[in-house]
Amino acid sequence: MRSVAIAALTLLALPAQAETCLRGVNLSGAEFGDLPGRPDHDYTYPGEAALKRLGQLGMTTVRLPFRWERLQPELNGSLDIMELARLTDTVSWAEIAGLTPILDLHNFGYYGKKQLGSEALPASALADVWSRLARHFRDRPKLVFSIMNEPHDIHSATWAQIQNAAIAAIRKEGANQLLLVTGTAYGGAHSWTSDLPVGNNGRDLLDVKDPRDRYAYDFHQYLDADYSGRAAECSAAAGAIKAIGDVTTWLKTHDRRGFLGEFAASTRPECLTALRQVVATVDANPRQWLGWTAWGAGAWWPQDYVFNLEPTPAGERLQMKLLLAHLKAGGKTATCGKDAKP
Repeated sequence: MRSVAIAALTLLALPAQAETCLRGVNLSGAEFGDLPGRPDHDYTYPGEAALKRLGQLGMTTVRLPFRWERLQPELNGSLDIMELARLTDTVSWAEIAGLTPILDLHNFGYYGKKQLGSEALPASALADVWSRLARHFRDRPKLVFSIMNEPHDIHSATWAQIQNAAIAAIRKEGANQLLLVTGTAYGGAHSWTSDLPVGNNGRDLLDVKDPRDRYAYDFHQYLDADYSGRAAECSAAAGAIKAIGDVTTWLKTHDRRGFLGEFAASTRPECLTALRQVVATVDANPRQWLGWTAWGAGAWWPQDYVFNLEPTPAGERLQMKLLLAHLKAGGKTATCGKDAKP
């Protein structure tokens, strides 16, 4: 108990710090397929070659989506040994490749059909799985923990407190990793400060509490008409770019940090132009933004998937060429956050 108390006091004494800027992609596979599914048949974890490729391309991070139900088959129970081994191998390969792995619990605020915040799935369940993950990975300081992907249909005030329970559980384990929190309504930048039927993220997510003060808000922003990322068209690109600017102002006003965890564009010329504007806007504000991960890489995406970032026999796709050119031209800032140079 004494050691826990000393660790807690140490965390409270540590100031917010600059972070390594994160630039990369979402590498899909482990979130695929029906549950429970068979590994390497219904779903797959990214392999060594895929991660090595991203590191060689000059990226600095990779967001790794995975499913809660596979990792923890029974709520509040032990983590599945084989599933945890697969995840750990992927993390190790990412680190060897020079990438910062982002562990993305890709569950939309649910476990099966149970919704977080309900009697069947209280906040303590999310705290439990993150406590176990934190205990396993706490000695890997480069890791980033993304607490939940795109929660929805949960009130923003309730969601803030659910995340606080997970944060407290992670820090209690002595894990000091950077954390990514998000808002309800899928964490969309375009609706961040709007009064929605599920609350107001810009108001209620200010209640996030981390004794380490080492967290950022994970925003997602697509360019199609309803901002869902389901269409090749980008008729809402202007609105999306404005939303990122508005969120930048919100972050600056409240002295918070953000991360753009998902965004994408098709190969249409106007969409590629918008993609360039998105990353330029984020990278122009390193005090407010820790970085970005574009959607979507992963060998299991169909070749004709509109946002596929995997290379073809002819070479890199246009979206990836644009992102890599941006990094080469100076979009690879060394540090981000409060101590970063404007």
